[in-house]
Amino acid sequence: MSIFVYQTFEIKQEKFKEAIENLQEIKKYRNEEYSHTVEVFIPISGQDYRYALLATYEDLAEMEMQNKKMYDDDEYLKLVGDFFLDHVVQGTMYTQIYRNINKKMTEKDKNKGSEE
Repeated sequence: MSIFVYQTFEIKQEKFKEAIENLQEIKKYRNEEYSHTVEVFIPISGQDYRYALLATYEDLAEMEMQNKKMYDDDEYLKLVGDFFLDHVVQGTMYTQIYRNINKKMTEKDKNKGSEE
């Protein structure tokens, strides 16, 4: 069952260019060094400076293991520390964790749908 960690935050307007570059570095580093994927989302509508990261893990155990590795990695800590201390408006970080629903359909479920 996949786990999705969705983090939103507001970027300081005066640090916009540097923040985007730093976000791209974080994404690249995590995708290359760890066993999960990270995507960066930029706003099309809504708050102009509210951005998001989406990390996808195989399951909760994998999320825990990858997080432990990341927080033992000095290079990663520097990247993420610089980003959140220098480029993100304090108090705007919001993290949500989701899982997908992988219900397998039984024959009864399949037949029920065709009867309606």
